[in-house]
Amino acid sequence: MPYRINHIHLKAPDPRRTAEWYARAFNFKIVSDEVRVFGDRFVRCVSEDGGMAVNISGARTGEHLGPGDATAHHGLEHFGFDSADLDADIARLEQLGCPLLEGPIQVPNGPRIAFLRAPDDTRIELIEPPRRPAGPGGHC
Repeated sequence: MPYRINHIHLKAPDPRRTAEWYARAFNFKIVSDEVRVFGDRFVRCVSEDGGMAVNISGARTGEHLGPGDATAHHGLEHFGFDSADLDADIARLEQLGCPLLEGPIQVPNGPRIAFLRAPDDTRIELIEPPRRPAGPGGHC
């Protein structure tokens, strides 16, 4: 069986509030919200297309969580979202309280990208695919 990513798990001081932000920002669907046997609130979400599961939970009983880090760092550094209109998505996410950290950057012969700070000091990337050159007649 080939390996594939099963889910992304985010930790948050208020998991429901964070899940609702991702629902507004990226059309995530909240599929469950419970307190687990570990004592943490655990909110399960799926992406709009159902292709990615994102779990958001608080601290377990007796667990101390360090601060988030939306700067570049070792370990899991960010996760990315495809964007059809990078500039519009940056503006929309900034209105939702997600400040731009870096970009937009045009990758030579590649996509345009930008990094933003999402809730709980999580680093996210937006990726706009390269535009295709105009074909004969000057139309895309």
